[in-house]
Amino acid sequence: MSTAEQLYLALAPPAAVTWLSYLVIGGIAGWLAGKLVPSIETGILLNVVIGVIGGYIGGFLLSFFLGTAGGGWWFTLFTAVLGSVILLWIVGLVTKKS
Repeated sequence: MSTAEQLYLALAPPAAVTWLSYLVIGGIAGWLAGKLVPSIETGILLNVVIGVIGGYIGGFLLSFFLGTAGGGWWFTLFTAVLGSVILLWIVGLVTKKS
């Protein structure tokens, strides 16, 4: 390995968010979304599910409309909260009509 390769590996940033981090961020995002859209009561497990699915929704929307592809913890949390709020809003619309 050359010196340049060693220097690159030494200075390369670590992976911003791991799968365990996504679960933690998903739980926080689901909880925050539940506070922002109070029409639906959720528990801890459902908060995580809503947050992770919301993260995918928010990530898709932000990358589609703004061309963003990544970020650290704060950007991931913002993206997951945004997607979770959208998800809870859609679920609220569907359950109100039923």
